[in-house]
Formats: sequence, structure tokens, C-alpha cells
Amino acid sequence: MREIVRIQPGQCGNQIGTKFWEVISDEHSIDPTGDFLQLERISVYYNESSSRKYVPRAALVDLEPGTMDSVRSGPFGQLFRLDNFIFGRTGTGNNWAKGHYTEGMELVDSVLDVVRKECEHCDCLQGFQLTHSLGGGTGSGMGTLLISKIQEEYPDRIMNTFSVMPLPKVSDTVVEPYNATLSMHQLVENTDET
Repeated sequence: MREIVRIQPGQCGNQIGTKFWEVISDEHSIDPTGDFLQLERISVYYNESSSRKYVPRAALVDLEPGTMDSVRSGPFGQLFRLDNFIFGRTGTGNNWAKGHYTEGMELVDSVLDVVRKECEHCDCLQGFQLTHSLGGGTGSGMGTLLISKIQEEYPDRIMNTFSVMPLPKVSDTVVEPYNATLSMHQLVENTDET
């Protein structure tokens, strides 16, 4: 079976990612504690733990702890490995450069360690799926940093992104279009599907 590692940087990436795991868990009849009812194609997104629970093959990333706390306290929070929650303390203030060059750069090695660990548990890694927003600083800046670093390390694997674009009528901050613009070049260069 071909496996996929999911990466969820930023608030938007983790909110969408959490919903993804709820839906995919329901499709595979996995309850919030990791117990299963159906095994067909389970290994695409899940690893079996030593306690015979199914655990998502995912890295949950943010540069501030609030989103991680929210995911962990949610109904599917105990489904994930605690080691796969990687978060900073300061956030990016919706600044792409902070996510890509400063705060994100400080945390990127920790994220890559989790990604490597998940890849090592795969029999036949197909690729990566990254869910993120292009409007915020973590999803856009750190998200594109992670994509480029993962592509350097796994150049022969598929890199697929699900990118949420900012819209002028619903943007929270004035810099969202700039963050998206700075991200697009990175996505074109380093992904197979965006």
C-alpha cells in the first residue's frame, strides 16, 4: 500500500486538517480513540501503534500554541501522537517572512524530524499532503519553507497542497494578499499539485 504523510501548518491548516481526520476516520470506521472497525486501505493515512490503535500519519504545526491546544482538547485530539504536535510560542503576526525566515526557521528542524519519523514507518511512501492558508504567516511562510525542505529531502515523492487563498471581502488582515503572492512562487517551484 502506498502511504501519505500529512502536514498541517498554521491555524487554518490545522482546522481543515482536523476536519479531514474526522471525515477520514469516519470513512474507515475509526473512533476518536483510534479503535477500528474496517481495515481496507487504512495504511494510506494511518500507522498501527503498539497498542493496536490506528494513529494518523501527520505533523500538526503552528507557531503559537492556541490552535494545538484546541485540537488536543477536541473530540479527535487523542487520536494523534503527542510527539507530532509541534508549536512555537510567539506566532508570526500574519507575516510571511517571519514564518519563512525567522520563527518558522527556528522550528523547521523539529517538524522535519517528525516528518522523517513518519516516513520511516512507511513501507512505500507515495508522498505528502499539506493543508494550509496562504493568508496567514505560518501557513504561507512556514508552509512554503516546509515544502521546500521536504522536496530537498524527498525529491522523488509527490508533494500535494490544499491551499486556502485569501479573498478581499473576507480577509482578516491587509497583508493576506501579500502573503499569498510571496507563497505562490514557492508553490509553483516545489509542488506537483496545488
